[in-house]
Amino acid sequence: MPDTAPSAASLTAQAPLQDRSPSSPAPRATPGPVAALRADLEAADYTSARIEQLLGAGAAAALRREHALPALRVLADTDEAAGLLFSVFTLGRTATAAQLEPALPRLGLDGAVELGLLGPAETGQEPGASAAPTWRALVDLAPYAAEDDQGAITWWIASDLSELATGRPLGTDHVLGVGGASLTLARLTPRRRVERVLDLGCGCGIQALHASRHAQTVVATDLSERALAFAAFNAALNGVELDLRAGSLFDPVGTERFDLVVSNPPFVITPRDGTVAEWTYRDGGQRGDTLLAHVVEGLEGHLRPGGTAVMLANWEISAPEPWQTHPAAWLDRTGLDAWVIQREREDPAQYAETWARDGGITERDARWAPMVSAWLDDFASRAVDAIGFGYLLARRPASPGRPPARLFEEVLTTGTGSLGAHLAQGLDRLAQLAALDDDALGAAFPVRADDVVERRHLTPGAWDPLLIELVQGAGFGRTVTADQLLAATVGASDGELTVDQILGAVCALTDADVAEARGRLLPELRELVRTGMLDLEHREGAR
Repeated sequence: MPDTAPSAASLTAQAPLQDRSPSSPAPRATPGPVAALRADLEAADYTSARIEQLLGAGAAAALRREHALPALRVLADTDEAAGLLFSVFTLGRTATAAQLEPALPRLGLDGAVELGLLGPAETGQEPGASAAPTWRALVDLAPYAAEDDQGAITWWIASDLSELATGRPLGTDHVLGVGGASLTLARLTPRRRVERVLDLGCGCGIQALHASRHAQTVVATDLSERALAFAAFNAALNGVELDLRAGSLFDPVGTERFDLVVSNPPFVITPRDGTVAEWTYRDGGQRGDTLLAHVVEGLEGHLRPGGTAVMLANWEISAPEPWQTHPAAWLDRTGLDAWVIQREREDPAQYAETWARDGGITERDARWAPMVSAWLDDFASRAVDAIGFGYLLARRPASPGRPPARLFEEVLTTGTGSLGAHLAQGLDRLAQLAALDDDALGAAFPVRADDVVERRHLTPGAWDPLLIELVQGAGFGRTVTADQLLAATVGASDGELTVDQILGAVCALTDADVAEARGRLLPELRELVRTGMLDLEHREGAR
């Protein structure tokens, strides 16, 4: 993941920042024991749905808030295999061999040790104590559920143990499981069938696993050998073939090109003075947001014509420049079409607090103040006023010859349905509109999207509305203010008439000037097409 690994000297300098203990070895993907483990997990009904049932609504909600005690209490006396496995592998409970063997009858305790899943617990018992020895999880092994265009997904994902299980801050070589960012990226990614996919900075492999359902070949890269070992284990456990390669950014793929590149890169902006620890899964090892610039600039050479890239990103914002200044500069060094969406922004203090807590440091810790101060000093040195969070989608045009189509917008709303499909269609529409002059737009047949409704606000008893809104149900759930002419035009957009024919009819009914209405409404109709509220059809022989 990071472009450069922290040096031994830098790690030594950072050691006081957290209570580090040597990381457990990554699990081993030994075929026989892995097959036995898979059979045991299936037999135990070790699924997200079953764990939710066992926990109940209250304990499950507390766990989502990273409060494990209610879940531990609920599962304390469980004799069900799924509950025992979850309490050991995710919540950090220890168990005896007598408890574990029935839950893993095919794998057995010896097999779990061979795979690197379990090890002796540090009980602190006096020598000669009669209590049975206990075992603890060395990795987190959790059920995972999702749904894509091909249907329901039920997997198991191994990663390093979280703070919930260990009670300690994360190690610098921590391999993260499926977190909020991973889920977001999985929902954003288009699932059209393609030949080749690259997962850049694959971590535990969750994006690569998703890609395997709609791609012939999935190449997954990471700088971290531990991350690749976890990805290999997860692929084997879930019966998926991945081409795993070690190296920095695009180095492992040379000049190869792909139909889809997906990346949750190490985008966290971290001071480089040794004051703040660097975690492999989140820190790119470069100053500011430079790593993201390198990723974006490298995309064009690794996308096939028509290929798409989807990634999460952070970018620095310095007033009075607009928020998109940095991502726009990255893209200006390419010929890619792109859609950059800012979903959130934080001031430097908020940002520092977010990522200090992510590393397990809280306000009560003596390390908090110097760590947050280092972040604030770092941002101040570059006059950074805010940090943007969002999505970057890019596409290499299928055929050269036109200027790249670019869109930068801040969108805070979300509708229903598949956001991945909506975003892919949005890139299609950007390219479509870039090649469409006003005459071509006027000759197209508009079709109102099924999820668009009209909302009118009236004074009680009045005929004329105070406000007309066009409301999108899917995608980003946008709301567009419309006048009577725009609302009537969209209302008549059923694919039977061209844009110009509809405008002519609406103006005839309202005594509006056609030329004036056309000049005003065509840009608004373009925007409705871009956002997916209208579709355009072009027919052979139509003007």
